Amino acid sequence: MRRVEISKPDGGVRLLGIPTALDRLIQQAIAQILNRVYNHTFSDSSYGFRPGRSAKDAIKAAEAYINEGYTWVVDMDLEKFFDRVNHNIIMSKLEKRIGDKRVLKLIRRYLESGVMINGVKVSTEEGTPQGGPLSPLLANIMLDELDKELEKRGHKFCRYADDCHFSN
Repeated sequence: MRRVEISKPDGGVRLLGIPTALDRLIQQAIAQILNRVYNHTFSDSSYGFRPGRSAKDAIKAAEAYINEGYTWVVDMDLEKFFDRVNHNIIMSKLEKRIGDKRVLKLIRRYLESGVMINGVKVSTEEGTPQGGPLSPLLANIMLDELDKELEKRGHKFCRYADDCHFSN
């Protein structure tokens, strides 16, 4: 995987991990499998990187909350979320729903594959590299428990990837 840096609007840098064409193909195949297993169980308040859902849908939902009379909004960004995903935790979540050990092994290899920086391989002990087709889905799997807890507590929210907006 090749490391690419892109500038963020706030002046920071977003680190991407760009997979090879073959790795992208394999990750896309895994993502299709995982989407069939997980997508229908995700919270209705989760909008990021989901089939049939978009950022515009999240904005419409937030506007609907305002129109319903919710007057407080809390904006939350999970700082460096993709860079800090714990491999063992995400693998534990996957093992509960994915029985095929080969698929699990491929995902683990992807997470631990490291990145190439100036021709040198640098290992990755945590995080799921942004830039590949599998990372957004793994993020949704990781954050689904948070979504369910917020719903259980009666919160109204819209989550798009690692950004979340609460209304009250």
